[in-house]
Amino acid sequence: MTPVEALERVVHCLDRAHETGFKAKAFVRALEVVRATPIEELQRLARRDELTTLDGIGDSTAAIIEGALRGERPAYLDGLEAATQVPLTDDGARYRQALRGDLHLHSRWSDGSATIESMARTAADLGHEYMVLTDHSPRLTVAHGLSAERLARQVEDVAELNVRLAPFRILTGIEVDILEDGTLDHGDAVLAELDLVVASVHSKLRMDRQPMTERMVRAVASPHVDVLGHCTGRMIGKRDPSAFDPDYVFAACATFHTAVEINCRPERLDPPRPLLQLAVDHGCWFSIDSDAHSTGQLEWQPHGCNRAAEVGVPLERVLNTMPAAELLRWVGRS
Repeated sequence: MTPVEALERVVHCLDRAHETGFKAKAFVRALEVVRATPIEELQRLARRDELTTLDGIGDSTAAIIEGALRGERPAYLDGLEAATQVPLTDDGARYRQALRGDLHLHSRWSDGSATIESMARTAADLGHEYMVLTDHSPRLTVAHGLSAERLARQVEDVAELNVRLAPFRILTGIEVDILEDGTLDHGDAVLAELDLVVASVHSKLRMDRQPMTERMVRAVASPHVDVLGHCTGRMIGKRDPSAFDPDYVFAACATFHTAVEINCRPERLDPPRPLLQLAVDHGCWFSIDSDAHSTGQLEWQPHGCNRAAEVGVPLERVLNTMPAAELLRWVGRS
């Protein structure tokens, strides 16, 4: 294990634990420094006990670098691996074992912290056969959303990566914003070129119940929308769920062949269990998605698997249990 690999794994584990504080930022900074420093220079500084003279390298990161240079796996990393495992219930394990992919995740092209290739290689290491790349659409400027031109360039990059990463497959997609009137933040021509589209509300979350319901129903009725993302928009402990009529929305999802996302981010866990049960009762399809913005967060799917098991989501109605070819056929029936 090289110093870069050791620090990458530490950052991965901290992301998996949703650690966003000073410690996580310090390790990210140390990783950047080590990537930019020739291995020979790291070895020289380690011999002289001077690694901490590098800007961004402290005692903890220096110890990890020194251990990796000696060919040792850092003890700190072993402890972190054990402490940051995502809980998975016995019932949830049945869902996790059935998952073949992840339909909602982000890369550096918008507000993610990892490259597309890093996300893909991690997904493959987790046992996935495919992933759908769903960076944000342009309306979400704070997340560096993709214009039609940038999205087209990303699609070209994905085609090149798929040649190198085969048999793993990156499917093209986007998390498109649902605008206030229910229209989408990209036109039909753009969305029609993608493999899969997740549509989510990110703005005006406090709309009155009726207009929010109409907004969501219009979006899920679009022939280009395949998954309704994090439907209530809640942030646990920070933002209440949006108000809408779930019977109308989930009935529309069932009618228009749009899956309801079971969002696995720990601060979302969306929809809440009562609404998830209601979506089951309406006969909806589902996707269990990490909504990952880093490699470590790709390991969050157990959160959704546990909840799916708790309310009895039919496993045969979970889209990402399908092989990629079958998933694309399902999308084509939308």
